[in-house]
Order: sequence, then structure tokens, then C-alpha cells
Amino acid sequence: MRFRQTRFDGLQTLASDNFIDYVKICSRSGRGGAGSSHFRREKWAPLGGPDGGDGGHGGSIIVRGSSQLWTLLHLKYTKHIIADPGANGSANKMTGVSGKNIIVEVPLGTVAKDAETGEVRFEILHHGHEVVLTKGGRGGLGNWNFKTSTNQAPEYAQPGEDGIEEWIVLELKVLADVGLVGFPNAGKSTLLSVVSAAKPKIGDYPFTTLTPNLGVVKHRNAQSFIIADIPGIIEGASEGKGLGLRFLRHIERNSMLLFCVPATTENVEAEYQTLISELGAHNPELLDKQRLLAITKCDMLLPDELAEVKKTVPANLRHIYISAATNFNIERLKDVIWDMLNA
Repeated sequence: MRFRQTRFDGLQTLASDNFIDYVKICSRSGRGGAGSSHFRREKWAPLGGPDGGDGGHGGSIIVRGSSQLWTLLHLKYTKHIIADPGANGSANKMTGVSGKNIIVEVPLGTVAKDAETGEVRFEILHHGHEVVLTKGGRGGLGNWNFKTSTNQAPEYAQPGEDGIEEWIVLELKVLADVGLVGFPNAGKSTLLSVVSAAKPKIGDYPFTTLTPNLGVVKHRNAQSFIIADIPGIIEGASEGKGLGLRFLRHIERNSMLLFCVPATTENVEAEYQTLISELGAHNPELLDKQRLLAITKCDMLLPDELAEVKKTVPANLRHIYISAATNFNIERLKDVIWDMLNA
């Protein structure tokens, strides 16, 4: 099993100022062109009959997935996306030119929702995946379509259908193999900087990470996997407290979850259970993912102090003791993650 090895080559991190994972846009499709009510009138055919052509279809707004995009930054200042209308039909059964479709490229993992109802319309999951967001109006039929044996000269043609105008919310859910989950200042960013080429902001204070960061972890035999550093969760995040609610959705896309709990915490199991409770309150399906517990910052404790910490680690959960500062058990951590991803 391979994990997007070629797609992420060279990826380091997303700049905090440029990471936009939520935009609200007005999507307006084009109106369909009107059908023509025309009759053929030529010297040799003074009663040639109806020949009004159909109107062209209005342009549609189409969303397309692109593996080259990582944020919705390019849509931040594009509040209105408007497609062209279709042209009217004309004589000689000539169909009007259809309005040009507008292609909106988005990063993989983008979800489109109705801004008013919150209903999920679709999700973009792979490169080149296209979905019609707002369909253009149909062109009206010309009068030649309505000719019958009893009505040889219909003077009626259809008008084109109106386009649709709607407000759409686009949300990005980061696609990664491994998601780092933990409270603020748990050592997640430091770990990401050590195992990958990513350079997230690191500090010894809470909420250093304000946006998700992605990094490529190169493994043995030129294999690799993607790891995401999610901003720290606090107790009550699923209820809208802190930064957690905004970024909890990014964890939904990860294949497995790596819980980071520092060895300096008073009770590892209690902190882990709080994290589990917040994830389950946000989305119970998150609890079905593979889990691995990393006890971080082990370099900050003496051997006898670390022995006391081990007494508070959940016995039935796969776990590993690490230190990103000293590279203690980092290679083993990568081996364990790789094995779990390929299980």
C-alpha cells in the first residue's frame, strides 16, 4: 500500500497567513438563450415553414479537484462567480451558442455546503474529480420543434430558463495519512519538524499552531506518508471553545490518529480520555480510526520520574515513548506508523 508518495514530494508546510480553509461564495449560472420564432421566407419558398432555432444553454459553475492546491486562498477575494448566458436561437434552425462554463479548482478534501441550510452537496476527493455546483439554465426550443400536422406554422418559441443564484460554503478538510491530536503545547509541532521537512512555528506556550501544517515523512525504501499537525484541542472544543471546533474537521480525513501527550502531564490516561471525549462529541466515527499514543518530551524526566508516568498510561492502547528534541525512538515511531498504515 502506497501513500501519495509522488504527489507530496517536496511539500514542507502551509504558510499560516495563506492557509484559508473556509470561503463563502455566490455562485450564479447563466440564463438559457431564448428559442427563435422564425419562418423561412425565400423567393422559391415563400411558405417555407418554421425554422427558428433553439437557444443555447447557460453556462454552469463546475468544481474540479486539483492536487496542486492546498488551500482555498485563491477564492478568498472571489465572492461572486458568474457564468455566461446562452445566446438566442436564430433562423435556419441555428442553435445559439451555449454560455461558457466556469471551472473552479479546489484542493482535494473540499466539501461544498448550502450556505442557508448547511446541507452537504458533495465532496471532492481525487484529482480531476468534477461536480456541477450550479447548473446553467436550459435554452428554449425554437418554433420548428412545435410544428405538427394540424399546426403547420407555430408562432410560439420557448424562452430560456433562468440561471440559478445561490450562496455556497466551501470547507477544506486536510487529506493526510496521520493526524496529530493533542492539547496545546503537547509537542506536536516539534515532532512534525523532526520527522519531516515541514517548519511549523514552535514555541513553549499554548496555541503556537494556529493553522494545520502538513509534512512528508520519508520512510525506508523511498516510501513516504503524510502527517498533519492539527491546532491543539482544548476541553470543550466540540462545543465551540478555543480553536478546536474550527479544525476538528481536518482530523476526519486522516487514516490514523497519533495522540500526543507529554510525559510532564499529571495523568496520561486522563488527558488521553479527554481528547477521546472531544473527538467523539464532534464526530463518533473518529473513534473508529486506528490510534497510537505517543508520550512526548520524555527527555524532560529522570528515569524514576518516567517510571511513575508509565503507571498512568492506558494498558490496552498501543503506545510509544519518544523525544523529538533528542530523537529518542523517532525511527521506531515511524516504523510503527508505517506498519499500522499498511495493516
